Amino acid sequence: MRVETTELRDVLVFRPEPFRDDRGLFTRTFDARIFDEQAGSTGTRASDFVQDSQSRSVRGVMRGMHGRSGRGEAKLVRCAHGAVHDVLVDIRPGSPTFGRHQAFRLDDVGFAHLFVPPGFLHGFQALTDVADVCYRIDREHDPTEDVAVRYDDPALSIAWPLPVSVISARDEAAGTWSELLASL
Repeated sequence: MRVETTELRDVLVFRPEPFRDDRGLFTRTFDARIFDEQAGSTGTRASDFVQDSQSRSVRGVMRGMHGRSGRGEAKLVRCAHGAVHDVLVDIRPGSPTFGRHQAFRLDDVGFAHLFVPPGFLHGFQALTDVADVCYRIDREHDPTEDVAVRYDDPALSIAWPLPVSVISARDEAAGTWSELLASL
């Protein structure tokens, strides 16, 4: 498994190396030892993950931009089926990459896993007819800590590859980047 750094501080991409043959493929999707060696300095250990979740979306669906206040939450995100355009925004005051965003393609071909440390907004858009996204999360969900910024907030200037086909009422009503900054 290869591990790559990104433009955003502490964000890592884990790239499994699938074995392919006439039957299809086999790949390791998680390795606790490698995770701890690479991401342990962020304060998140493999043993901290307490919950796995999955979402299914259709082409054009937009989910996000979501985050958590307080201690935040660490996530390991992958697309198990299909493809998504995944975006992170650093919301950690004092971080050298505060306010910056970076996009990643997650799909069922390259099997990349995106490590999202606490202190980031996260969102994605489904690029394929069906996209299943799996999340490994280090904390139980506490809705009182939810924060969100609209996916199309001009202050973030995130370029989404497709027109948005469906968005939840909650995401439609999300606040602005300016409102989030005032609350940090």
